[in-house]
Amino acid sequence: MVIAVVLQTAALVIVVALLAAAGAGKLARMDGATYPAALTRAATAFVAVVTLATAVTAALTALFT
Repeated sequence: MVIAVVLQTAALVIVVALLAAAGAGKLARMDGATYPAALTRAATAFVAVVTLATAVTAALTALFT
């Protein structure tokens, strides 16, 4: 049961990170950025969401153990 929750949470984090990256890339293109610049901004947003999820997980683990 625990593994299912972990996998579902990981999938949700990946989906949210992809949506944030797509939004950042689209906004960058609408702002007039080149494709490489938009891809860089999208990658930065993806990494930021995954890093935030990792930090929240570490904080919650430290809090409840």
